[in-house]
Amino acid sequence: MADPLLPQEFADLEPLAQAGWCLATERERTKKRRTSTTEELRAFYATVRPRLEAVLDYLDQFAVDNMPTKEQNLLNLTLSMTEVAFAVEKYKGNPSGFQAIEASRFVPVHDMPSGTAPKPTLYKADDG
Repeated sequence: MADPLLPQEFADLEPLAQAGWCLATERERTKKRRTSTTEELRAFYATVRPRLEAVLDYLDQFAVDNMPTKEQNLLNLTLSMTEVAFAVEKYKGNPSGFQAIEASRFVPVHDMPSGTAPKPTLYKADDG
C-alpha cells in the first residue's frame, strides 16, 4: 500500500485519499465530481459525512496557512465534500449536478489553493 496521505486518526478515510479526492483547487474538485459515477459520489458522501465533525474538530488545531501535509490533504478531502454533498443531496448523486446548464460550463474564476484567501477589495468613496 502507498504511504498514508492522511493523519492516522482518519485512516478510515485513506481509501478516498488514495482515490484522488485530496484536491487543492475548486476546479480540480469540480472536475473530480463531474468525472465520478453516481455510485462513487454516494460512497464518498456516506463515508465522509459521519466523520465531518471529528475532521473539523481535528483540523481546528492547525493554522490554515501553515498546515502539515497530511492535515492539508485532510482539509482538501473535506473541501471535496462540498462538491459531493450538493450533488448527492440536491441532485440524487448526479455528477453533473445542475439540470439546466451543463456543469462543465461553470468554471471557478478565482481558482486558488485551499488555505489561501484573495486580497480584500478596498472601496473608496467617489470624490466626484
